[in-house]
Amino acid sequence: MGLIFDPAFQVTAYAAIQSQAWHQEVSLPSQSTKIAILNGPNLNLLGTREPDIYGTQTLQDIEDAAGEHAGKLGVEVDFRQTNHEGQMVDWIQEIRNNTAGLIINAGAYSHTSIAILDALSAYSAPIIEVHLSNIYRRESFRHHSYISKAAHGVICGLGAQGYLLAIDGLTNLIKNS
Repeated sequence: MGLIFDPAFQVTAYAAIQSQAWHQEVSLPSQSTKIAILNGPNLNLLGTREPDIYGTQTLQDIEDAAGEHAGKLGVEVDFRQTNHEGQMVDWIQEIRNNTAGLIINAGAYSHTSIAILDALSAYSAPIIEVHLSNIYRRESFRHHSYISKAAHGVICGLGAQGYLLAIDGLTNLIKNS
């Protein structure tokens, strides 16, 4: 069960993964489960770029925490960042056959990229979209995400912790698929 977005109250997080509690113990098959975490433009500047909006943790801090958290769940993480839309599309196509799920923070491309949406539409495993800030409390152009159309769930407004919650949610989706 996740928090439900209600624009009237401008909830700071929206997470519609499934009706399962995220804190449940997750056990995956004995073979290694690999997920990808793809990050879009300017996320390499985390920690220094608008820390009042995005926090003070760096992308390396998030990668380290995600790897540690996923490792406890028996999940391997392929963590990447690019400032280039075409590179993101190439990566989504590359991981289609060798990952059990995808967490994506496409940054500003969330609001503009039909190309990334098309690539995600060809990805058959579960997808969770993550945003560090609450995109619904920001400029109106950020309120629409093309990525959400392909995502099984969306987490926004919880800062770096959103990545860990996405790992939990994605792991549950993989386990139950």
